[in-house]
Amino acid sequence: MTTEIKQVLNELKDIKKELKSIKETMPNKEMFLTIEEEKLLEESYANEKNGELVSSKNLRKELGI
Repeated sequence: MTTEIKQVLNELKDIKKELKSIKETMPNKEMFLTIEEEKLLEESYANEKNGELVSSKNLRKELGI
């Protein structure tokens, strides 16, 4: 095998190791909110702040269940 081929193979091995490391430390994309979910969360915070939320207990009571 020529020296150039050996160098390329060594570099590929290094790249493979780096990719493995990146995959292991990369956060799970499911951890992040979508734009829609972020808007809903902000809306929920605003509703809570304004006292517009109803507890599940009170909701069941109002619905008679």
